Amino acid sequence: MRRPRTMRPNIVTEAGLPTRVNQWWENIPFFTSAVVIVCGAIYFVCLLVGYDSFSEICFLPSAVVSRFQVYRIYTAILFHGSLLHVLFNMMALVPLGSELERIMGSVRLLYVTILLATSNAIIHVFIALLVAYNPILTNGYLMNECAIGFSGVLFSMIVIETSLSGVQSRSVFGLFNVPAKWYAFFLLVVFQLLMQNVSLLGHLSGIVSGFAYTFGLFNFLIPGTSFYSSIEASSWLSSCVRRPKFIVCTGGNPSGYIPTNTSSYSTTSGIFSGNIWRNLSSLMPQREVSTQPQSVEDSRFPGRGRTLAAAQGQNASGFHPDSNLQARLLEDNSPNHLSDPAILSTRSVNFNLNPTVR
Repeated sequence: MRRPRTMRPNIVTEAGLPTRVNQWWENIPFFTSAVVIVCGAIYFVCLLVGYDSFSEICFLPSAVVSRFQVYRIYTAILFHGSLLHVLFNMMALVPLGSELERIMGSVRLLYVTILLATSNAIIHVFIALLVAYNPILTNGYLMNECAIGFSGVLFSMIVIETSLSGVQSRSVFGLFNVPAKWYAFFLLVVFQLLMQNVSLLGHLSGIVSGFAYTFGLFNFLIPGTSFYSSIEASSWLSSCVRRPKFIVCTGGNPSGYIPTNTSSYSTTSGIFSGNIWRNLSSLMPQREVSTQPQSVEDSRFPGRGRTLAAAQGQNASGFHPDSNLQARLLEDNSPNHLSDPAILSTRSVNFNLNPTVR
């Protein structure tokens, strides 16, 4: 007699920690992961060589104004004062930068990050000068405040991502909900109350810069798609473009619905753009929710969107009432009928930003 063959049980094994970490890292787009690597590498090099002269590279308004040390604008965002500082900032950057990069593209997000860092610094210096030299009450403390860290740009990204999400309220650490337009200000207050050596002006400048971007005040500084395409087509960037994590400016997920302002924004070449003066008349941009795909691309928030309900409705209309059950099951399980995930999620992200102020 033949011995019955023993059946092996179906065992579903869970991926190990290194595999899951590798999968998580591979899902982070090119520019966002590059910023994480650069900031992390700079911190560990400073730790190994014992470099702690942050006064030489931090953002110091008095040095920028009196000695015109403009390089501080960009060196300050790459250096961090402690392990927790760089860790929390990069943990906050990964979800924010990944979503924005999938919408804008890698080169476009690089340009926007430089634009936000520059505008943050200008606003920072302007407020510091206003406080130090106003005729009513002068205080030179802000002119000598030395700030480092990527958190100023992160606050700008928070404002932009919140504007893109279109939600009416957001959760603060899962404890309570606040109106979406005040979300960044609540985070600003929470961090000031819970942490020490936090640059209030640095974070506030980031919030103001983020709102200026969403209002379209920087439209005259944002080039067209051909500018980014020419950079992506250059030979010196070809090795980066070929990487699977790199996202071209015309790429991204087209199924994510991107809310637009009621007033149409367009990229202009002049400083005295009509869009700027029209946007100054409103405190917050008015939203319109449309079920039709966008026909005009916003230069700040590129990409076209379509609602998932419309796509599902089109798939459902393709079924014939006389189709047999097997054919319908095959059609329902086919990849063509799977809805694409939206680019932007409405989840709340916990941020723990701690820029070092000396």
